[in-house]
Amino acid sequence: MAKFPSFKNKNVLIMGLGVLGRGIKDTIFFAEQGAKVTVTDLKTKEQLKPAIEKLKKYKNITFVLGQHRLSDIDRANLIIRNADVPLNSKYLQYAIKKGKNVDMDESLFAEYCPCPIIGVTGTRGKTTTTILITELLKKTGRVIHLAGNIQGEATLPLITKVKADDLVILELSSWQLQGFAWKKISPHISVFTNIYPDHLNRYKNMAEYIKDKKNIYKYQTADDYLIINRSNPTTKKLIKEAKSQVITFNRADCPKSYTTRMPGEHNKENIAAAIQVAKLFDLKTKDIKSVIANFSGVEHRLEFVRSLNGINFYNDTTSTTPIAGQKAIASFKEPIYLIAGGATKKLDLNLFGKDIAQKVKMVALLEGTATDELEKSIKKYQKKDKIIGRFDNFKEAIDTLYVAATPGSTILLSPGCASFGLFQNEFDRGYQFKQIVKKLK
Repeated sequence: MAKFPSFKNKNVLIMGLGVLGRGIKDTIFFAEQGAKVTVTDLKTKEQLKPAIEKLKKYKNITFVLGQHRLSDIDRANLIIRNADVPLNSKYLQYAIKKGKNVDMDESLFAEYCPCPIIGVTGTRGKTTTTILITELLKKTGRVIHLAGNIQGEATLPLITKVKADDLVILELSSWQLQGFAWKKISPHISVFTNIYPDHLNRYKNMAEYIKDKKNIYKYQTADDYLIINRSNPTTKKLIKEAKSQVITFNRADCPKSYTTRMPGEHNKENIAAAIQVAKLFDLKTKDIKSVIANFSGVEHRLEFVRSLNGINFYNDTTSTTPIAGQKAIASFKEPIYLIAGGATKKLDLNLFGKDIAQKVKMVALLEGTATDELEKSIKKYQKKDKIIGRFDNFKEAIDTLYVAATPGSTILLSPGCASFGLFQNEFDRGYQFKQIVKKLK
């Protein structure tokens, strides 16, 4: 494996800083490598204040905020593109046309990584599957590194830590996989959970979205492995394209004798995928079983927050698509008081609205660009009024449902929509929910 290049005194441009941590950690990495780092972001200094705070001790970082500049691109020896910068950004296209060295955190790491990479993608379940695989592979006794599309984690800084005997597990979004396509590389073991409509606010159509997802196996060889869902209508069709060794799974592969603390039938699919990875490393059945039994799931994904006066509160804020909202509703037998709605991703909300109308006791709708459409579809299917109100105040929405809910029921935040508007992002929405719920009397 080639040695990672030196960027000492080189001009490195970080395009898109963000506030979730990946851009911050990449910036620190290059600053500590001795590069001359320029950070540009369309957000303002005020919006990026928490990120800038963490970087202020480095004297070799220049900030250009509220804009991207062609002059910074012209000067750069390397441009690191944040996944939030769309491929059709005129600045990115300018850099590519100029023949600039444009890369992404994960793909630059993958090019020089000395050990096997296990990559996980899919529309739903990828974080849960990635973290469960990580817990299982700790049983191998090898050093395990977790990164990729995990909140607050950057991948590139691991390049100074990984050894040939280690294992790296990366959750990979469709945008991060664009970087893999630039390099024509795929992980050694690729896990593909499923495909549902998503991100149509950034993709022209589903075909474009699926094309990016396929990069997880596109450049694999006969020595690599693809673990793929055979029951999802889209992934099922992709199986025959793979050049690698294909192992399929579906929820029936989760043994009935295994216990899990995670609610929801859909989590059996995530467990089944993780089991297939564990088997490639010859893990003992008793070890697999015990890890799964002790795994309580991941923050913000059907996360149990508390029980109060016989009412259970669940935070499923990463439900940013209608299918995620539908799966969440299907995870509970008790009466559900739902919080839904928000910003549009240009996805069809009809079936989500139908499930709310038929399976939910009451719903509080959060204001946003998708909420009119969601309200319309709920009203189309409801026999009696299910909508307790529309809210631009989150606390008020939660309080109103809490007053209405009866002991033995569940208050569920599973919006089925994106979060912008009332919140910085979906994680902010989840944290706010938990704070408000923990203060309830």
